[in-house]
Amino acid sequence: MPAVQSRFVVRTFATLVFFSVLAGQFWRSLFGWWGYGAIALVIVVSSVVALVKLNPDWMWSRFPKSLIAFLGLATLSLAWSFYLGASLIGVTLQWATTLAALFLALCLSWAELLRTLAAALRWILALSLAFELIVAVFVRQAVLPFWVDYGTRNVPESYYWTRSILLQGGPIEGIVANRNLLGFVALIAVIVFAVQLAAGTVSRNWGLAWLGLGVLMLLLTRSATVTLAAAAVAAALLFALWARRRLPEGRRPVYLVAAASVVVGGVGLVALTPQLLALLGKSADLTGRLDIWRSVAGLAAERPVFGWGWVSYWAPWVEPFEGLAVRRGVVYLQAHNAWLDVWLQLGVLGLIIFAAAVFSTLWRCWFLAVDRPRRALADTEPYAASALLPLLLLVALIAQSLAESRILIESGWLLLVVLAVITKRQQATNQRMP
Repeated sequence: MPAVQSRFVVRTFATLVFFSVLAGQFWRSLFGWWGYGAIALVIVVSSVVALVKLNPDWMWSRFPKSLIAFLGLATLSLAWSFYLGASLIGVTLQWATTLAALFLALCLSWAELLRTLAAALRWILALSLAFELIVAVFVRQAVLPFWVDYGTRNVPESYYWTRSILLQGGPIEGIVANRNLLGFVALIAVIVFAVQLAAGTVSRNWGLAWLGLGVLMLLLTRSATVTLAAAAVAAALLFALWARRRLPEGRRPVYLVAAASVVVGGVGLVALTPQLLALLGKSADLTGRLDIWRSVAGLAAERPVFGWGWVSYWAPWVEPFEGLAVRRGVVYLQAHNAWLDVWLQLGVLGLIIFAAAVFSTLWRCWFLAVDRPRRALADTEPYAASALLPLLLLVALIAQSLAESRILIESGWLLLVVLAVITKRQQATNQRMP
């Protein structure tokens, strides 16, 4: 196969991978869990085949050790898991997602990574808007996922694919069937499209049009958690741009102000929680999260060191997850806080390793964003716009992890692995970035 044609196939498959992990609920709503499982299996097998055929430079010495340690601990937890069958499924899914992430991180260049991620995001946003518009104009009623029998007439609102309220101003769920998920996809899209515009990899008119669509979808979801994540991303961008304007030895004011901002922001967030919740239209219990956090913390305290065993998504058919988090008829399959979830499943040891994986990646993302590329003795290389992308994406994931556990599953885990691997390899290869 000619090289140009083979790269087209690689990029097309990469776009499918990004689309499927970011909009996995679309496949589940359309084809059910069995159909989604078939698609996921094809993606994982194809990722392995691509890794073998393309034979990238693995550079094992440049793989993030804390990430390897976390995967190793999750796998070893099978030995003490309280729910071995569920853990086998969870560990298998974790490794499957990791293999897809390794394909993206090892087989794509920086430019291809940005291009394929942007393409997947455009498909998700465009299909979501078209889907909501068709349902609102022609169907005019809420739509449930296909191939699912809920066995009751009183189906909770959150189980619907869409509630058909686009013309009322939302909030909308899009093809991903969840406004928080769609809002986070829109936030990622705004980051990626803005970076593409700054890097000049897309035409200005088309770039602005897609950026406008991302902002519109972000507003239509009206997601409180994504709003706070967007604020964190904006703050990170401002500090990164400030750091770029100063020499490395003159960045102490940047770090002092950033640290002070985190402290003041945290204190202010706690002190003004009631007012913020009212402003964002949330209940005083954070939409049931406080009850879930108390339940999870109590369970984690029973097995504090090594946890109950890795399971990824909670398995509601086994103890202790059966009936653990049920609110208004909705069964939740996560702790709504990634750090609590890790403590529950892998104990304090897992929490330490996970924190090391996340914050070592954040460290590399920060210096990739604020330091000039070094390809000669003179430090005169221009900054690359796309060097900001890993930092902004990871900050969004970390902010989301305080209210959702999605950094541990599907798109969140895939993005974390991709960012961890590419930033580690960038230290060694110094690959050019757009």
